[in-house]
Amino acid sequence: MRIHPLITKTDELSSLVDRLSRQPFIAVDTEFMRENTYWPILCLLQVASSEEAAAIDPQADIDLSPILELLVENKDVLKVFHAGGQDLEIVHNLTGKVPSPLFDTQIAAMALGHGEQVGYSNLIESLLGHSLDKGARFTDWSRRPLDKRQIDYAIADVTHLATIFPRMVDRLRKNGRGAWLDEEMERLADPSSFAFDAQDAWKRLKLPSRNPAVLGRLKALAGWRETEARSKNLPRGRIVKDDTLGELAVHPPKKQEELGQVRGLSSGWQSNDIGARLMAALASAKPLEPHELPDREPRRPGLTKEGALVSDLLKLLLKIRAKEAGVAPRLIARADELEALAAGVRNGLNILSGWRFEEFGRDAVNLVEGRIGFAIENGKLKLSRMVKEPVDA
Repeated sequence: MRIHPLITKTDELSSLVDRLSRQPFIAVDTEFMRENTYWPILCLLQVASSEEAAAIDPQADIDLSPILELLVENKDVLKVFHAGGQDLEIVHNLTGKVPSPLFDTQIAAMALGHGEQVGYSNLIESLLGHSLDKGARFTDWSRRPLDKRQIDYAIADVTHLATIFPRMVDRLRKNGRGAWLDEEMERLADPSSFAFDAQDAWKRLKLPSRNPAVLGRLKALAGWRETEARSKNLPRGRIVKDDTLGELAVHPPKKQEELGQVRGLSSGWQSNDIGARLMAALASAKPLEPHELPDREPRRPGLTKEGALVSDLLKLLLKIRAKEAGVAPRLIARADELEALAAGVRNGLNILSGWRFEEFGRDAVNLVEGRIGFAIENGKLKLSRMVKEPVDA
């Protein structure tokens, strides 16, 4: 594989993209920094085909349009990532779109028996038999110049990715599980994961209260903080930390002067402009409407204590079926689906259709409805068909 020097000029990038555009797939990775900013700072973008690989320097005087257009507009080239959520977020921030079509090797690994959220190093070691150099892992990628070791480390990620991808696809074809990944890939590529309204920011916070007034204040405060963080390009926690936001929602101050007494806020908040904006957000808060209230956790409405026990049995069944199939349990079913099935839901569940029904759903329904159960045979746990006694007339 040909490895290019660091690309810092637009004409070099255009030539590279022209060649990559004729490939069936490209491996993609990024290096970024976001410790001190709301928006991640793209510091390096690495790409590779089966023939060549390169690192592109976004901090040089370079127009990234060619590579960004390849990522989001060219539908003939498959884009391959590993645990690509943050990489996709960066591309979405720059273009308003998500790379398409895409393939994530971490998701694919779930269907190949590597477990949930397998790390890149572990996957490479498993498939290629050697360890990765982690020496530049904690590099400050924003500093220039980058030395050869840093660049080699960054490019190695995509060269290995371009090597393992065909192997993983071949294994998926042999075991017939490629279609199992479609839903997970679609979820990863959903643009709503990367672009959400500031007024929905409260949904990402955990507050035990279900009081509509308290949650209404949390919604207003979280939306205000999101707007402040975006406008100042600062991490949310640098504006106000989550626990302080929760405290303000539960015990709202009546006037700005009281902000100086809130743990997590400095005395300056009692008189500065940002403190005034916080108070304005509190004043605008309205109690949540009933339909806005989050579901009760950890159980869905209607899941009794007996239903919770059935849900636990379903989780055990899921572990057994996943082990037999050699896939990660999360690829087959999610906890909320098991709880819904235990609560009596039979419509709209993924586990009751397609391959999930064949692998797990049929036995899950039989377990819930008492037609099969667990038994111990020769010291091993197994499923046993239950024969019900006939009911006397």
